[in-house]
Amino acid sequence: MIELKNITKIYEVNKNNKVTALQNINLTIKEGELIVLKGASGSGKSTILSLIAALSKPTSGEVIVDDKQISKLPDNFASIYRRDNIGFIFQKYNLIPTLSVEENILLPLVPLNPVADELQEKLISVMKKFNILHKKDSLVRNLSGGEQQRVAIARSYVNNPKIIIADEPTANLDETLSAHFIEILRELKSLGKTIVVATHDPLFFDLDFVDTEIEVHNGSLVV
Repeated sequence: MIELKNITKIYEVNKNNKVTALQNINLTIKEGELIVLKGASGSGKSTILSLIAALSKPTSGEVIVDDKQISKLPDNFASIYRRDNIGFIFQKYNLIPTLSVEENILLPLVPLNPVADELQEKLISVMKKFNILHKKDSLVRNLSGGEQQRVAIARSYVNNPKIIIADEPTANLDETLSAHFIEILRELKSLGKTIVVATHDPLFFDLDFVDTEIEVHNGSLVV
């Protein structure tokens, strides 16, 4: 489903302070797999996620998703690709604190212009699934860390994406909440989602439902 072919990514490519974030990466992820990218901060994990999500383009090589070359998409088509295919779970959640839970979860649906009944049905369903319905009218800034994370997960799922990308998802959580997130991840995988997690949290290592752990070190995959 996802293939990175001979990927190199260099930042500030034409400057003296250029940084090679990835070098000659080859990676294949099958539909429905859960892949954990592990490694220290700055190893290149987040860059791999950004390429899969078409948030950045490789300096060389190809990113192919569902047999489509996404690494050279113009920005407007890249936005459509993300909207239709990718759910994001960020380290800092990227929620809007002055909006309610319901409004934050709604955001990925706005460009689709859904009819009101369909919209409400989707919102209620996803809030129930991630146990946040009772907080639907609360402002995000008034929620606990665990509640904010459930909002972020619900938002990533509301558009029923094929691929869910999680970048250091437990970095701001204690061990109990991290363990809870891992169980949610197990459920998402059981629903057939293709999931790519970048983390250095040892709680993710050796989980029975993870298909592959890949170590990223200095921009290369350690085999």
